[in-house]
Amino acid sequence: MLNTSLLVGALVLVVAVVGVRASVRFGLPSLVLYLLIGVLLGESVLGIHFDDAELAHALAFGALVIILAEGGLTTRWTDVRPSLGAGLTLATVGVGVTTAVVAALGHYILGLDWQLAVLLGAVFAPTDAAAVFSTLRRVPLHRRPATTLEVESGLNDAPTVVLVTIVSAGEVADRGIGPVAAVIVYELVAGAALGLLVGWVGAAVLRRAALPASGLYPLVVMTLAVFAYATGAVLGASGFAAVYMAALVLGNSQLPHRMATRSFAEGLAWLAQIGMFVMLGLLSSPSDMPGAIVPALVAGSGLILVARPLAVLLSCLPFRIPLREQAFLSWAGLRGAIPVVLATIPLADEHEDAGWLFAVVFIVAVVFTTLQAPTLPWAARRLGVGGDATPRDAELESAPLERVAADLIQVRVPSGSRLHGVAVGELRLPPGVAVSLIVRADESFVPEWRTRVRVGDELLIVSPRALREATEQRLLAVGRHGRLAGWVDRSDE
Repeated sequence: MLNTSLLVGALVLVVAVVGVRASVRFGLPSLVLYLLIGVLLGESVLGIHFDDAELAHALAFGALVIILAEGGLTTRWTDVRPSLGAGLTLATVGVGVTTAVVAALGHYILGLDWQLAVLLGAVFAPTDAAAVFSTLRRVPLHRRPATTLEVESGLNDAPTVVLVTIVSAGEVADRGIGPVAAVIVYELVAGAALGLLVGWVGAAVLRRAALPASGLYPLVVMTLAVFAYATGAVLGASGFAAVYMAALVLGNSQLPHRMATRSFAEGLAWLAQIGMFVMLGLLSSPSDMPGAIVPALVAGSGLILVARPLAVLLSCLPFRIPLREQAFLSWAGLRGAIPVVLATIPLADEHEDAGWLFAVVFIVAVVFTTLQAPTLPWAARRLGVGGDATPRDAELESAPLERVAADLIQVRVPSGSRLHGVAVGELRLPPGVAVSLIVRADESFVPEWRTRVRVGDELLIVSPRALREATEQRLLAVGRHGRLAGWVDRSDE
């Protein structure tokens, strides 16, 4: 049994990884492919039986923790900061508006009772972090719409999990809307504060600790992210808000082996996505789908054409976001697998209509994600929110040199960086910091003061530990503004 399970799991993983290439080519989120793999493996096709909703719910939440941690670790704070207000408003006010509109459509058009209608609205309210992170990072966008969508998808899981849990248990009528809203706000704020604390303390410890192996740094960082989630959940705060904020702080701290940590997190997130989506496909019942097609199309159309645009419009009012960006934010609010994960909550609670709800949500996730995702590059161009996909910031990696209390900083100069053409002496690095080696076209040499940096170069820089942060900030500033950085523009230093 174990050998067979390992064989099937390995084959699924190989097919899933190969399928990523096809999904990228056609602009589709890979989650659609993975969900369909799960359906094919399921009882109705190849015969694998899986109907444990509680286990699916637990494993899906675990996968979401990894996906949100990767999203936080790979998001730059300088990009997120201007969009934080809009993203947070979409994650709270937008969730409330979406829930209300979809619930009204469900009650008055589909004829659902109010509890099921509100449950339908709450399940559809959040955007999908996995779909947003994987799809939008392949679409060249201006920073504000891209980071607004990332912040929203990173934080809106928190309030919707609370809302779906309360509605599924039938406690809304007992508690009232006001107390429910208060619980959501408390969990979101407390979870975010806890995540910031865990991230700050963890970063402070890692900056001062020299671990015996470089591979331990990614493990410790991911462990801290999981610790933030678990602590938040145990203390009654939002674990999802905690893990995202902790990862955001850790990812933007001057930690050793940051590039290796991000690569490790990215690989782990891919594995989590594959496992979660295939499992959700296994959990689905194709026999329930025919009766759910029409309600799914009605609910999905109302969500995309009415609820989402209204939520974006109301959420963006305080931030003076142009209508073109609002239109893109409306169309790019991918639902993906998060609603399917949330639909496992009523399944685990054995809600009377949980099977029907799961089928509706599954159809909406597959159909509307397939329709929306490939059109995002076209929509970005038509609405004028497309940006330059070429990276400008230098890729910085550091490793501790414990015996001399120094750090070795590895810098790769990407295409578009203004480090190109700058002489080593013009970098104006802090005193005591030295560019020790340049690797160019598979050859290495010790640079002189007049040696000019080129695109594709890798620089090895030795810096005293106390000056590492100043050195990295200086390199980033020159990469953005050129050799005169600091004299003509100090805003990003």
